Amino acid sequence: MKSDAMKPWSFLNCISGRSGQVAFCRGGASPFTGPVAISLLFFCALFFWWRPLQAAPVAVRFTEGMVRGFLMVSDTKGVRIASGDFLQSSRPGEVKCRTLLHFKDGSLHDETAVFSQQPNFLLKHYHLVQKGPAFDADMDISVERTTGKYLVKTKAHKDGKEKVLEGKLDLPLDVYNGMVPTVAKNLAQGAKETIHMIAFTPAPKVIELEMTPSGEDKVLIGDLKKTAVHYVLKPKLGVVLGIGAALVGRTPPDNHIWIITADVPAFVRFDGPLAPDRPVWSIELTSPVWVK
Repeated sequence: MKSDAMKPWSFLNCISGRSGQVAFCRGGASPFTGPVAISLLFFCALFFWWRPLQAAPVAVRFTEGMVRGFLMVSDTKGVRIASGDFLQSSRPGEVKCRTLLHFKDGSLHDETAVFSQQPNFLLKHYHLVQKGPAFDADMDISVERTTGKYLVKTKAHKDGKEKVLEGKLDLPLDVYNGMVPTVAKNLAQGAKETIHMIAFTPAPKVIELEMTPSGEDKVLIGDLKKTAVHYVLKPKLGVVLGIGAALVGRTPPDNHIWIITADVPAFVRFDGPLAPDRPVWSIELTSPVWVK
């Protein structure tokens, strides 16, 4: 169990007059009231925004294996803008999943995650390539868990300027880039979960992603009616990043994912942007169509 002395809200309890972990707060009411209390609350929020990220890896309820799915990407008007594949294979000790999307304008989204799954899901390697006019810049990103090293290469379409960023990240155990559908399929019925993601802007920042069930929707598989659980995926930037994003109008939108959970869970649909400042697109499963 985490010690209360490590939590910023222990100090907030002191400010509000409740007993806390700091010596001068014990046994009596807080001397801070009114504007002073509000100022101290704001100070504590800013001071402790960098506290160590707490991680609780998601347990494996359904083991992953060999899978191939066909994908379609549509804009908000329902117009198909890309097609692709979900490719997953396994070997002893790890699973490799790849989402490959080819856009009509020649753009490419190629995302690969390598992970282990005993007894919890653990991301081991992540690689993302995005290029073409569907994105603001060409980008090539890689992250390794064993070393914590990341490498980000970008080339802006507007002026052709290239950037290379590299360094190390302290990765929580529940960082799940490229694995959100896998995580969603393994949540218990009605469960809410908070995981971590690496946001590339293009500098990497580890943020929280809150996954909250938000009702059910009916879908048709041929003539069969199925029930899909709708999860809202809310990025949690923290106090400082959240204020900064709001000030420049770059607060990320909520994403959405639908999972059929009965018997064996299955991905149905994802709604959200694939890169910062890009439109919301829908990624859905599709079926092959015979060419006449």
